[in-house]
Amino acid sequence: MDTRILGRTGRAVSAIGLGTWQLGADWGDVSEADALQILDAAFEAGVTFFDTADVYGDGRSEQTIAAWRRANPEAQVMVATKMGRRVEQRRENYVLDHFRAWTERSRRNLGVDTLDLVQLHCPPTDVYGSDEVFDALDTLVDEKAIAAYGVSVEETSQALAAIARPNVASVQIILNAFRLKPLDEVLPAAGDAGVGIIARVPLASGLLSGRYTRETAFAANDHRNYNRDGSAFDVGETFSGVDFEEGIEAAREFSELASARGLEPATAALAWVAQLPGVTTVIPGARTVAQARANAAAGEVPPLRADFMDAVRELYDRRLRASIHGRW
Repeated sequence: MDTRILGRTGRAVSAIGLGTWQLGADWGDVSEADALQILDAAFEAGVTFFDTADVYGDGRSEQTIAAWRRANPEAQVMVATKMGRRVEQRRENYVLDHFRAWTERSRRNLGVDTLDLVQLHCPPTDVYGSDEVFDALDTLVDEKAIAAYGVSVEETSQALAAIARPNVASVQIILNAFRLKPLDEVLPAAGDAGVGIIARVPLASGLLSGRYTRETAFAANDHRNYNRDGSAFDVGETFSGVDFEEGIEAAREFSELASARGLEPATAALAWVAQLPGVTTVIPGARTVAQARANAAAGEVPPLRADFMDAVRELYDRRLRASIHGRW
């Protein structure tokens, strides 16, 4: 597994990480035993970066990672968590007292004195322009509650505003073969500033696995069922904002591109993101051990040829650009 330095954290992480939203909530049910086995499988396959959040299962994801760490005390893994979604989404709630309370809760959940990386969890746009917010984050670093901080964003404009902040270590952003806008400005700006890029939703909520059909049904507690219209949170988090039926057709074409090069669609999709210049790590989720292992294997795919990269862009331009590119 290739490793890269995660921006201003100075820490080395695996090119393929593990997103642990699935281990907390909103993706159907994953048992505690299964969650621990998924973490085992990912680590054994070379993954050294776990991404979580304080609201994933109301702390369940963080607590599961802590249990795994207690069982694997020698494992050198960086854990990034997020904060900010426990309150009404207004700039006035992004203040030092709340930050202290939220990070204290995550420190308890994760069983650590200092959190490796804390990311603001897709906050309101006016947060990015507030010196007070970033001064408060600097205070948490000074107090050693956190080692570094970053942001998780919905929009490229938010990413660019965060990258301009001198102490932002990383930006987490949706980036996949069906969401190409970050390639225009965000990745170059992050590279110039030395800010790490964490690519999330790399399989477009599973669309790019090529396994779904128009008849595919999702559990009632799966966001791919209840958030297709964005009624629970930003619609861009579900299938990258792509219309499901249109996504099925686009995914069929992507699968053909992958198969022509001897790759499974999910493997090709993850390798494509991981090999983009400027991407530090990619954080697919997993609900099974097999998925965790298959995801990690994408970190060992040889460099994809330029013709594949060109074909991905042509597919995006033809099928998705008009409905996706201007929105985020």
